[in-house]
Amino acid sequence: MPMHAKQIEELLRETFPEADIQVAGEDGVHMSAMVIDESFRGKNRVQQQRAVYAALKGKMDGAAGELHALALTTKAPE
Repeated sequence: MPMHAKQIEELLRETFPEADIQVAGEDGVHMSAMVIDESFRGKNRVQQQRAVYAALKGKMDGAAGELHALALTTKAPE
């Protein structure tokens, strides 16, 4: 079952409650997200993206995942 932008945002908000989160995508399978959070400061891009994937709680795991593709932008606030 495809995920909607609101569902993705809610999952991310549990882990990143103070973040600026923007999720877009219309087909529920191929989505994009931008997460700007202070917790990313001092972390490289791979560490930031791993934190986001962990927050999605397995929704992107292989063929069983509900979300096929997520174009991801992560950074600390300026």
